[in-house]
Formats: sequence, structure tokens, C-alpha cells
Amino acid sequence: MRKLGNDDVAEASLLPGWSRGHVLAHLARNADSLLNLLLWAHTGVEILQYASMYLRDFDIDAGAPRPAAEQLVDNEAATKRWLALANSLTEDTWHAEVRTRQGRPIPASEVRWMRLQEVEIHHVDLNVGYTPTDWPAPFTARILQQATVDMNRITTAATEPVPAFELRATDTDFTGLVGTAAPATTVTGTAAALAAWLLGRSNGADLTGDLPALPAWK
Repeated sequence: MRKLGNDDVAEASLLPGWSRGHVLAHLARNADSLLNLLLWAHTGVEILQYASMYLRDFDIDAGAPRPAAEQLVDNEAATKRWLALANSLTEDTWHAEVRTRQGRPIPASEVRWMRLQEVEIHHVDLNVGYTPTDWPAPFTARILQQATVDMNRITTAATEPVPAFELRATDTDFTGLVGTAAPATTVTGTAAALAAWLLGRSNGADLTGDLPALPAWK
């Protein structure tokens, strides 16, 4: 991020319709939103992750055009705020229940994983040469497992049926199943490639097997 100039920030990210500035603005506001959840856990007073989805989207759009230096200062300040509170929480506080913006109840300790996902996945989205192959192995293993669970949820709710398929990593011992029926195909590739495809960050060109069309993330 420190190497990006103003023209770089204005260029397209890997997310449709978003510039790099949109991604950077989102990363900063996400840190603040997760700070809200830590404050909820710390005080016991309910503080929503985002006041509203309208304000979330407005803040991202408003922050996107800022020059690179302002993006950097904002992200560093937001990260420091989040870390300062995270480092002050007690073990009991980490077990307090909060809710994500989707309304899912989670222990506050899960907020740490939520932030790591945002940083690693959107680092790829910035389109600055950091790819899923650069993800640390422990992160790749966990995000692949989670993406498989989430894709099961998404396909179950999809309006168009998705044939069941098996996932098999070629560089780890991971295997997974999306769907409840007997798998119609097996999709194989590295753990990072499988995760990137499930997360919508790859078209699956580096995978083998008859790849089904995946529903959009919600």
C-alpha cells in the first residue's frame, strides 16, 4: 500500500465496480466496524457493526477518491484503534457474545478471524501482485474449510440448483463436499486455488474437474 500513488489508487481493483480506493476505504471502515463489536463485548452495551448498510456503502464511496497518502493515514489510524482495544480485552471479554452485520451471533474472539479475512482477501483484491498463493498456509487451510461450509449454505439457498461436487486439495490432505447428494464431479487443485475459486476470486482456470457455476456470495 505504501508504494501506491494517486493514479494507482484510482485504478480498478479485482472487485467489479470498485477501484483500489474503494477497497482501501472499505478496509479502514471495516476495522472501525469490528472495533464496534469489540466495544460491545467490552462494555456489554449493544453496538451494531454498521449503523446501516446505506451508511456502510456511503462511507466506502465517499472515501474511495481520496489520494494515496490520506488512504494510508486512515488505514493506519483505524488499524491502531482496533489493535489498541483488542490488546486490552480480557479473556472473559473475548467470550462475550456479539453479532455480525448479518445478525449471526459469535463470540468476540471470532472478530480477530473476521479482521484477518478482510486483510488477506482484500489484499488480493487490490491487484498489486499479492495473490492467493501468497496467503500463509494456516490462513489458507482455515479459509478453505470455512469457504466450503459457506458455499454449502449458499447453494442450499440458491434459486438455481447446483450439482453436488467434491473438493480435493493436491498439496494438503483437505477434502470437502458441497451439496448433500453424491458428488457429480471432483474439483482438484491447490488449497489456495480451491479457496480462491470458492470465494469468487478466481475463475478456476488452475483447477481440474468439471467446475459447476457457483452462486454469488451473499
